[in-house]
Amino acid sequence: MLIQQIKETCLYVTDLERTREFYEGILELPVIGKVDHRHIFFRAGRSVLLCFIAEASRKSGQLPPHWAKGKQHIAFEVAAPDYEACKARLAGLGIAITHEEEWPNGLRSFYFEDPDGHVLEVVPAGLWEKR
Repeated sequence: MLIQQIKETCLYVTDLERTREFYEGILELPVIGKVDHRHIFFRAGRSVLLCFIAEASRKSGQLPPHWAKGKQHIAFEVAAPDYEACKARLAGLGIAITHEEEWPNGLRSFYFEDPDGHVLEVVPAGLWEKR
């Protein structure tokens, strides 16, 4: 298999409107699909972020049921020159930066939480490239 990328990733949330306000309003991800009481989907660069109400997805009749509990983690990549501005913008909007990590390659990433307590990370482009 020659997998090119992870095309979509999923978080399980409790309130679709609050999720929309955060991901569209704060992170500026455009909404590309929504079904009330079930899910909302966002475009994230070339990928898609799927946000499901866990119980609605668990009871799915068409697709294989899926759900999760607890703190989930995803990382968003930004252009390296935009890293500090992104961190400052979120902090300016009252989003607490919970941790910043310096990696062995000298690059940094920072962590914050969404309204459901999921751990989100912002990484600069190049973090996972070979050195």
